[in-house]
Amino acid sequence: MKLTLGFSPCPNDTFIFDALIHHKIDTEGLTFDVSYHDVETLNQKAMRGELAITKLSFNAFAHVVDQYALLNAGSALGFGVGPLLICKQENLAKFKSQLSAASCQLRAGIPGKYTTANFLLSIAYPQLHDKTEMVFSEIEYALLNDQIDVGLIIHENRFTYQEKGLAKILDLGDYWEQLTGCAIPLGGIVINRKIDLAIQQKVDRLIRKSVEYAFANPGSGIDFIRKHAQAMSEEVMYKHIELYVNQHTVNLGKDGRAAIDKLFSMAQQQGVIPPFTQHIYVEGA
Repeated sequence: MKLTLGFSPCPNDTFIFDALIHHKIDTEGLTFDVSYHDVETLNQKAMRGELAITKLSFNAFAHVVDQYALLNAGSALGFGVGPLLICKQENLAKFKSQLSAASCQLRAGIPGKYTTANFLLSIAYPQLHDKTEMVFSEIEYALLNDQIDVGLIIHENRFTYQEKGLAKILDLGDYWEQLTGCAIPLGGIVINRKIDLAIQQKVDRLIRKSVEYAFANPGSGIDFIRKHAQAMSEEVMYKHIELYVNQHTVNLGKDGRAAIDKLFSMAQQQGVIPPFTQHIYVEGA
């Protein structure tokens, strides 16, 4: 049986899925038609129900719970892994002051409306309304060329922004952790609810085994990871993996699920996402 599978070309995702899609583990009769996209493209594909299995932001997942269920393996949660709001170094003090005001006219570049990053930004700075959606890798360029005033960065950009003369206004991961005491849920792996439950559970099991294989054989997928790593250095590549892949990726566990439930509860209380009519997790996973 072949299933469509979408994830990002970022090192954390290629690290997770290398063993699965290259059959380094027994895939129990399943094969995968893989496509690689940035997170907001994956979010939009999920909105249209295009993929059987996909990585997506937890914020986006909240809008497609009727179509997809969350797998227990493959998620990105953790401490110190949140998106950063940044600006040019020379504007840091001025923009911090403007962001603390009740009304704010700053232009913000965001990696997508349905990203968890944008949800966290909305909690921290509800007065920031002038937002432009762009591919995450273009946000720093837009800042440097004064197309936007502040930028919300994710993924590997959090390791390199200072080299470009950019400065951190707020670490939204730290903000979330101080607010809730929970790990920050960034993205998860979901599967279409129309797929037979036994297959859903099998996919969950296989992704867990793929992550476990990657942890046990950390150099196994290096060529595959490097191929999709957008010319980043190997040091940054491994930092990226260490930051976003952890035990919650193997198994959400009680604490991981609590963090996700907290995120959705807060979002529903603020009217950012609709109430759920279905259980969000794959049954028995």
